[in-house]
Amino acid sequence: MKITVLTLFPEMFSALGASILGRAQKEGRLELEIVDIRDHTDDKHQKCDDYPFGGGAGMVMMAQPIGAAIEAVDPEHAARRIYLSPKGKTLRQERVLSLCEEEQLVLLCGHYEGVDQRALDLFIDEEISIGDYVLTGGELPAMVLIDCVARYLDGVLSPRSLVDESFSEGLLEYPQYTRPVEYRGLRVPEVLRSGNHAEIDKWRREQALALTQKNRPDLLK
Repeated sequence: MKITVLTLFPEMFSALGASILGRAQKEGRLELEIVDIRDHTDDKHQKCDDYPFGGGAGMVMMAQPIGAAIEAVDPEHAARRIYLSPKGKTLRQERVLSLCEEEQLVLLCGHYEGVDQRALDLFIDEEISIGDYVLTGGELPAMVLIDCVARYLDGVLSPRSLVDESFSEGLLEYPQYTRPVEYRGLRVPEVLRSGNHAEIDKWRREQALALTQKNRPDLLK
């Protein structure tokens, strides 16, 4: 999969070269292209924002450099174009899995007070939010979406790792333990050391249900 990110702050995406995502890129399973929107402005000073019509605080990103950048990286509209925005539909696991079926994604990172609506109307397929809160820009949400999607690309993670995890069955994941058996008076549950896989599966299911009821009862509905 190829994911192209349009941003005013490309330096923020250096973190994607580390850990699992870095390995996925080295192995050719994920191609990331980080594009500086300023490189596509027709302003000699590389200006990409201006005051909002109608007044108000802050600045608004201009349509021209965004449109030019999108047309440069996706001239045939072969990619799914997404604007990371608190006004978008909340990113859910089901949407992550459907995005994995795309061959190309273009992610637009807004900043300041947002983006000229005309850029969205002309060039964007959908808006996605990562939660009911507001950040200073779309860069962190874009990284979240990239990480979510990349995990499901072939060969990035062990298939087993994708089965028993939060939301895989509509529940939160059960607690995990590793060595030592005892740490500061707390011991690993005996059932996990019993070797009885039927009882282990039963315990994990019970724990997942209890944890979901406690932290996310909405999922049980």
